[in-house]
Amino acid sequence: MAESKAFPRRRGFYVKMKLSHHKNGRAQEKSFFIRYYKWILWVSLSIYFFTSYYISHSHSHKSHGTAAPMTKTHVSRALVESSNGELKEMRVFVYDLPPKYNVEWLSNERCSNHLFASEVAIHRALLNSDYRTFDPLEADFFFVPVYVSCNFSTINGFPAIGHARSLIASAIALISSHYPFWNRTNGSDHVFVASHDFASCFHTMEDVAIADGIPLFLKNSIILQTFGVNYKHPCQDVEHIVIPPYISPDSVHDTLKKSPVTGRRDIFAFFRGKMEVNPKNVSGRFYSKKVRTMIWRKFITDRRFYLQRHRFAGYQSEIVRSIFCLCPLGWAPWSPRLVESIALGCVPVIIADGIRLPFPSAVNWPEISITVAEKDIGKLGTILEHVAASNLTTIQKNLWDPRNRRALLFHNQVQEGDATWQVLRALSEKLDRSYRRSRISEQ
Repeated sequence: MAESKAFPRRRGFYVKMKLSHHKNGRAQEKSFFIRYYKWILWVSLSIYFFTSYYISHSHSHKSHGTAAPMTKTHVSRALVESSNGELKEMRVFVYDLPPKYNVEWLSNERCSNHLFASEVAIHRALLNSDYRTFDPLEADFFFVPVYVSCNFSTINGFPAIGHARSLIASAIALISSHYPFWNRTNGSDHVFVASHDFASCFHTMEDVAIADGIPLFLKNSIILQTFGVNYKHPCQDVEHIVIPPYISPDSVHDTLKKSPVTGRRDIFAFFRGKMEVNPKNVSGRFYSKKVRTMIWRKFITDRRFYLQRHRFAGYQSEIVRSIFCLCPLGWAPWSPRLVESIALGCVPVIIADGIRLPFPSAVNWPEISITVAEKDIGKLGTILEHVAASNLTTIQKNLWDPRNRRALLFHNQVQEGDATWQVLRALSEKLDRSYRRSRISEQ
């Protein structure tokens, strides 16, 4: 900066002396040019020094984080970085329970592969994880691996979870009698999985689930559950994390090997699954609040819609050919179709009023999905046509970001950004429940 200041000053002195040596008949004209030149020089130097100061000053402020208020993007990034820092230091102790609480249930082959299998996948991933500690004194959280959705009824397709409450109560009695960790916090730093329809209430029918409520022995614990709504509901009146249903990552990988997500899509709107002609179940309840029945009746003859009521083992090959995949509620708001659609590049059309979706900090749901109110089912065709004609390309581009697929799929080993990693990150935001951390802060 000193050299820059010296250079124009010497230059200005040189010009002045050089011009003042020539005094002839054109002195008045030269005097004008001298004034003009000095004015130009003064303006140039002023601009130069002002610009240098501004750039330097602005850079200094930015480097110290005080230049301007942080934008939403900067705040979000800062929170993620802070959360990831906590995650690296977090440790989970996994109880080694007798086989009757978990491994014995795997005699049913479907147990580790059906839509409720997140309870198995999370357990397996934690066992092989760097976040696991074998020293419970180092643990921030304690994972209790009790499989309650593995017992799958072959008669009606519902998970038979009538045993759930007694099985979990038995596991708690066991760990509280052999370890001091449950009793010292009354279970507030203990984690369970409830991957069935109404989760913490441990029943698959909503009215019964609400009537039964959350077991008192779990009221203080953390529940990983697929059920989540954005309004007050008795079955989420507990500390919980909303997780996605389980879809086999191997099946997704095999499908994508045959048909990439950016491939040709010749099906406009797709749905395959339970669509009752008469929605009233034998239990006397209306399945899917009649939504699926209304879709069937309204659009079965519409050539834009590919609707199938019967199961087909290779149905993922249909999803990867589809532009829009309908994801209406079943008995509960969530559906495995949400995960399958995103994993296979089909825009999910969410039809489930009040649903709360998993991992919103990792998956930007509004940018990759369409939400249709249950009352607007009759307008579904018009709504999808409008999206196809306006912002479909943008939605698909956002949807095909592989980070979305990664965040919703569980693997046998924790992969950064995958579903179990997202669970751990969510737990790292609840470290105020860690007994170990509270003891450290008191010292």
